[in-house]
Amino acid sequence: MKAVAYKTAGDLDRSDALVDVELERPAAAGRDILVEVSAVSVNPVDYKIRKGVSAEPGQWKVLGWDAVGRVVEVGENVQSFEPGDRVFYAGSLIRQGANSQFHLVDERIVGHAPKTLSDAEAAALPLTAITAWEMLFDRLDIRRPVAGAARSILIVGGAGGVGSIAIQLVRALTHLTVITTASRPETRDWVLELGAHHVIDHGKPLADQVEALGIGAPSYVFSTTETHRHLAEIVKLIAPQGRFGLIDDPQSLDVTGFKRKAVSIHWELMFTRSIFETADMDEQGKLLNAVARLVDEGQVRTTVTEVLKPINAANLKQAHAVLESGKARGKIVLEGF
Repeated sequence: MKAVAYKTAGDLDRSDALVDVELERPAAAGRDILVEVSAVSVNPVDYKIRKGVSAEPGQWKVLGWDAVGRVVEVGENVQSFEPGDRVFYAGSLIRQGANSQFHLVDERIVGHAPKTLSDAEAAALPLTAITAWEMLFDRLDIRRPVAGAARSILIVGGAGGVGSIAIQLVRALTHLTVITTASRPETRDWVLELGAHHVIDHGKPLADQVEALGIGAPSYVFSTTETHRHLAEIVKLIAPQGRFGLIDDPQSLDVTGFKRKAVSIHWELMFTRSIFETADMDEQGKLLNAVARLVDEGQVRTTVTEVLKPINAANLKQAHAVLESGKARGKIVLEGF
């Protein structure tokens, strides 16, 4: 089968950073399903792994943690899928990724793809939807009010992949006021299209801008990027007893500023359930099905902004370069082998 892979971790400018290869087609067993992949999207985790994690000796490392495709084979213990089902999912960080014609994935972290979206449109959603959903509803618990605080959430980095879906989930499933950040006209327009009530500029101090809105201190802050740069401002603006969550990877983070306000701190990694095969691992499949229903009901839209064809090393390098630049808007999807 065709795949895009590499052997040695490093920068994108190397000729062997990502290459087109032929690999053996895997077989499904246990709770695994084998999916014929039709579209994939690219996330920051892809280039972070590519830069820092080499393949095992004598092996190829395949990236890709967003996929849409058709089930072609099921393991003997599979309960929820059968050949022919159209599915979408984000996979597991400790297994081979989905940048291949056929891909094995545990059924518990797979959902039925939205019926109203094309493969490319659906491929933009799984990783970001899982990340946003788990942060919003499992970690920050935004359905539980913070006493005396504004019923609002600040999303730092609203135009990125996770921010783009988080805005929509908050609007579709709660009555919170959504404040988000964007610094360019095109990203500002994008987050307003997705449903943000207020947009502030993350190139300027955040606290004064939030105060100027006149709605009070937000109950929740969800930081998707550059957390270390904005932390002091977040400490200022968040409500006492508020809840703060982040998903990026600052080298260090001094959170002692939150103590005076008794702010709880939450870190989200959507791969935790699959890495540790937690008792609630199947919650990811359930929430993907819930996202698919929201999409088919017209409450959530795809966040794809660019589609590249076909799925090959050259196009994946192009997508990685855009994400590494920090200027991505929405999601980049690759379609077809």
